[in-house]
Amino acid sequence: MHTIDPQSWKQDLPAFREKTAEFYAGTLDKASYKGFSGLYGSYAQKDGKASMLRLRMTAGRMSKEKMAFIADVLVRYPVPRVHLTTCQTVQLHDLDQDTVCDVMEEALDHGIVTMGGGGDFPRNVTCSPLSGVEKGEYFDVLPWAEAAGAYLMNFIKAEKMPRKLKVGFSNSPANVTHATYRDLGFAARPDGCFDVYSAGGLGNNPRFGVKVAEAVAPEKILYYVKAMWLTFRAYGNYENRGKARSRYMQETLGGPEAYAKAFREKLAEVEASGENLDLTVEIPTVSKEGDGVVVDGPRVIAQKQPGLYAVAWHPIGGQVDKQAFCDLSAALAQIPGTELRLSPDQTVYIISLNGEEAQRVLALTADGARNAFECSVSCIGGKTCQVGVRDSQGLLHACVEAVRSAGVPDGALPQMYISGCMSSCGTHQTGVIGLRGASKLVDGKPQSAFALFIHGESRQGGETMGRELGTILESRVPEFVVELGKTVAAGGLSFADWNAQNPDGLEEIAAPYLA
Repeated sequence: MHTIDPQSWKQDLPAFREKTAEFYAGTLDKASYKGFSGLYGSYAQKDGKASMLRLRMTAGRMSKEKMAFIADVLVRYPVPRVHLTTCQTVQLHDLDQDTVCDVMEEALDHGIVTMGGGGDFPRNVTCSPLSGVEKGEYFDVLPWAEAAGAYLMNFIKAEKMPRKLKVGFSNSPANVTHATYRDLGFAARPDGCFDVYSAGGLGNNPRFGVKVAEAVAPEKILYYVKAMWLTFRAYGNYENRGKARSRYMQETLGGPEAYAKAFREKLAEVEASGENLDLTVEIPTVSKEGDGVVVDGPRVIAQKQPGLYAVAWHPIGGQVDKQAFCDLSAALAQIPGTELRLSPDQTVYIISLNGEEAQRVLALTADGARNAFECSVSCIGGKTCQVGVRDSQGLLHACVEAVRSAGVPDGALPQMYISGCMSSCGTHQTGVIGLRGASKLVDGKPQSAFALFIHGESRQGGETMGRELGTILESRVPEFVVELGKTVAAGGLSFADWNAQNPDGLEEIAAPYLA
């Protein structure tokens, strides 16, 4: 397998500097700049006065060295905001012209690539964040996800790519990466193989993926990646940009079975081509041992390696406190054998800690979410994103403040998923409560609002798209959330138990707010 040296991308950067200079000089309009800059993993923000830069973290893996580089950037450059995305990347926001160019180049010296982070290119490959250390996982899928990510970089400059090509790997039926409804997904099996899903995705007209293969040996996964590209080249819609995503091929080809047949035909072409795409990867082992200190708590996860722990840190809304990030980086530099894993729900896991180290990390990450509700997911939102409709970040923070003020107890509310627009970057269709930026007419005038979705489920075997109930005025969403939490708490149940016993409860509480 041919892999691309990150340093080689430096030859493309002078063009980015030139176009960025034109944009900030006012000689290149925002739309034209967006069409160019996406290749480099950067977009101008909504006001056109600052830029975002997306740092790829293949499979959600962030080494201590990469973390140290980002911490150093936060000290040396004016970087007001750091955002964790649902595709396991790190976004730097509010960057000026020089900063976005300089950081993009410096990142390559540390193995961090931004190329293909936006636009019509393969996006960051996602992976179950605790792969390799999680109790009950089928097997460690991380090395295979990293290999797929490296291979996909060869397609950055390929012709006829979909608007996005999202590839995910899951290590268990928890399916936290939504592997069963990605453009291409590899779902681990107990036998050490993968089931392969294709042509799924969220956003407009969401679709679950089509199972195109079963029991695929991990060594063969790149044949399926190549077949995905060929299938889209043959059947993808290039005339209508709104339908230039793989999920529309199910309809184009006449349904899931017809799509699966078409995919397998392209797979056969790849296999018959003589191109050797067989993989050999090294499966890492964790040799670190525990220190006998036992640690527990809601943010502590015991690893499958005895005596070792992972600590969960969830900055609310994925908005990282810069000082906390830098302090954590400095501490982890002194801890052997640890690294960070980014999760699709914006949680950061610090893995392979002994008991004493876990206690230290817990203290350093106490600024994050306190419970499942505060771990709710939000995209960057309409105040920053060019295509965003509503301020998803503002809504989440308003809800958290309202719930804290009302004294709603832990466990009474679930994790929510909030998207600022139809693109579903906040994955609003996947949770028991989802919210999507919208408008609502009041006295004939459009008002800021969010569409409410309920009873979504991402677990493999039970996948369900959330059902849209109606639209709530943005100003009333915190009120709705508080009422829900108080109702659940009054019954003395956890939200999960209350929801199971009251399948129509969510709809009943929401009804007055939808009127």
